Amino acid sequence: MAQVEATTERIIAADAETVFDALADYKDVRGKVLPGHFSEYEVREGGDGEGTLVHWKLQATSKRVRDCLLEVTEPTDGQLVEKDRNSSMVTTWTVTPAGEGRSKAVVSTVWNGAGGIGGFFEKTFAPKGLGRIYDELLQNLATEVEK
Repeated sequence: MAQVEATTERIIAADAETVFDALADYKDVRGKVLPGHFSEYEVREGGDGEGTLVHWKLQATSKRVRDCLLEVTEPTDGQLVEKDRNSSMVTTWTVTPAGEGRSKAVVSTVWNGAGGIGGFFEKTFAPKGLGRIYDELLQNLATEVEK
């Protein structure tokens, strides 16, 4: 069982604090910026960063739907970590300044992949597919905060 990782980043024309606050706002913003691959979005506890418990289903492919129940922590400034209670999946969002009025948002997801030939295909194709999903999410986030 190999670890699988998908990472995507984007420069956003808004300061790091604005971008981070929008990402951490599960109550109002996050649900609006999720692409169509996400469904059944529900904030179950909290709603603003640390201490949030949020649920969604992520349909990565036509056959693969992951039921996610995520605990949110903020281990350091500018960083959100979402740990899935239903699997080994952990997603880390990091927002840093990238020049005046700009920020760099990086999202990285890791999980324990399947073994055997299925694991080979997962490790080969899943990062690209998840990368496209997160690229769309970051584009939606940029549109939201650059208003």
